[in-house]
Amino acid sequence: MTDMHHRKLPKMFWTLAFLSALILLITLFSAQLAPYDPYATDPQLILKGPSAEHLLGTDNYGRDILSRILAGGKTSIFAALFIIFAAGSIGSLIGVLAGYYRGRMDSLLMRTTDIFQAFPDIVLAIAVAGVLGGGLFNAVLALIATAWTQYARIARSATIAVKEETYIHAARLSGCDDARILILHILPNIAGPLIVTAVLQVSIMMMGLAGLSYLGIGIKIPEAEWGAMISEGQKYLQQAPWAALAPSGVMVAVMMVFNMFGDQVRDLLDPKTRENRVQ
Repeated sequence: MTDMHHRKLPKMFWTLAFLSALILLITLFSAQLAPYDPYATDPQLILKGPSAEHLLGTDNYGRDILSRILAGGKTSIFAALFIIFAAGSIGSLIGVLAGYYRGRMDSLLMRTTDIFQAFPDIVLAIAVAGVLGGGLFNAVLALIATAWTQYARIARSATIAVKEETYIHAARLSGCDDARILILHILPNIAGPLIVTAVLQVSIMMMGLAGLSYLGIGIKIPEAEWGAMISEGQKYLQQAPWAALAPSGVMVAVMMVFNMFGDQVRDLLDPKTRENRVQ
């Protein structure tokens, strides 16, 4: 930790941190930044190409695509962040309890984790979303059901290693109960790999949400969401390619920024990773 404070952060880290923060600010204030109502239809503007009035053109209902991309960004990005927060909290709690108490609790929690990990993430998400039905809430639940296992594994392994450290034994001898040890001593010392996993999962959860919407079991039209917009726009790919390409391009660019920022955070919190890359 001390090494991290003394090490000068690279310019790339600050650049990507700035871009990530800018994306979050733009999506947060998307309603104020959108030039038009993202849900307002106009029969006279159906599938109009990009112009000064509509920078990214209009869709099959005459809605401004730029405005819908901004509105969809709030749904896609903040839903992904909520999924990561919920899945990270649930998975970390399960992993910490399993790693700290071991025995029967460890066996029960890890066997449950194994059951969820036995299925590919997207297959499990599709199955859960299909059973629950469409909509943002059910899509979020489906993705939480697939994402928590990774945090549980990481938290368990880190807890097993940390619980044998001298300062944990000292905390026990000083009279600290299990809850205090877990919250004040173990969690802060295993947070690094969990934070890295969370940052790297932003784009994965965005893609998962977009994938469910694209398949018709996520967010439903007319709600603005990038996957749903791509699914609807591909029907008019030949006559109005901007309807699908605009949200696709924006989603890819945003995912690249978060992925690259995640790599920088991983290098920052785990110097060994950066050293291995250099070698």
